[in-house]
Amino acid sequence: MQARISAAKQRERRGGPSFTETGRRAQIVAAAIDVIAEAGYRRASFAKIAERAGLSSTGMISYHFDGREDLMREVVVEVVRLADEYVRLRVEAHESPAARLRASIEGELDLIAEYPNHLAAILEIIGNLQSGDPGMVDFFDKREATRAIQVEQIRKAQGAGEFCDFDPWVMVRAIRAALDDVVRHAAHDPDLDMRAAGRELADLFDRATRRTS
Repeated sequence: MQARISAAKQRERRGGPSFTETGRRAQIVAAAIDVIAEAGYRRASFAKIAERAGLSSTGMISYHFDGREDLMREVVVEVVRLADEYVRLRVEAHESPAARLRASIEGELDLIAEYPNHLAAILEIIGNLQSGDPGMVDFFDKREATRAIQVEQIRKAQGAGEFCDFDPWVMVRAIRAALDDVVRHAAHDPDLDMRAAGRELADLFDRATRRTS
């Protein structure tokens, strides 16, 4: 009997996914985000995801993804993609380093206020996938790459006299730690005003980085 060809191999043989297949994958990922957020990682079965996506069977998920871990990794990719795009557009709307820093801080927490299920889903996945999983390795590698870019941007702004004197490496990690702590708290406190928290943090780090003379 012929062995089952994986979804990835089938797409590769055809030269990549079609427009319809790309749309279906996005539909499944969106449904998976909602189910993971509501039911938790371990109870997010293909049956529940198929029902949320309005699919006739779980076989349609198996056609597009090579197992549960493959789908979970794609959820991580989608959440990171959305976050990057959402924050980047807000940052690029400003020219001054101070305004761009504020936009990045407020943007991250505004994102969570607007897409709460994405936060819940990514926290569930990070808490359950192994650190050596390719999806998690890629996730943390991208975070480190982003931090390195932010450090260099702050260093250049300091050189141009836009920020006061401080260690950019320490500041970037302080900002990241503050944001992550608010995110963790938000996961257990649905009444937390994320937008207000973003404004408070932006004010705090504006004072910490502002050049006063």
